[in-house]
Amino acid sequence: MPEENEEPKQPEETRENPEHPDETRKPDDGVSTPEDLEAIKAELEEEKKAKATAEAALAEKDARIAELEALLSEAQQSAELLRAEGVVISEAHAQAVAKYLDAVRLANPTIPQDIIVGGTIEDIDASLAKATTVANAIRANLEAQAKETKVPVGAPTRGEISLEGLSPREKIAAGIQQGSQR
Repeated sequence: MPEENEEPKQPEETRENPEHPDETRKPDDGVSTPEDLEAIKAELEEEKKAKATAEAALAEKDARIAELEALLSEAQQSAELLRAEGVVISEAHAQAVAKYLDAVRLANPTIPQDIIVGGTIEDIDASLAKATTVANAIRANLEAQAKETKVPVGAPTRGEISLEGLSPREKIAAGIQQGSQR
């Protein structure tokens, strides 16, 4: 009698393989046929080729990743160098603008220094042009006023002495002095 835990024996005939319905399975007696071995060898070779192809593709991708990482590292280093150069250039530019401002102020002593201002060379030039225009207008206005009030050259002519505010004694002395000069 069969025990309860034992599975019933299947007949020794071929039946369908549930994993691969188009294949048929031979009875499992532990012995493989030469055709089965050849099929297994062929399948193993295909798997080895697929594995080799996958490993080659993986190695290619790893190499490409390493190459891209190296390029990224170079780009980051270049960007850092450019940033540092930009800071140096900005500082040099600021110093050059400050020196240009000082030079423009020294070259134009007739214009007050606090009128010539700017953070860039263009701003300084515009400020200088505006200050020059204002200074020229003021100069022209002052010259016009000076022409209106002409002062004769030399000492003024002597006029009579004003007797206002003099005491009677001073008036008499002044009269005697005028009479002696004539």
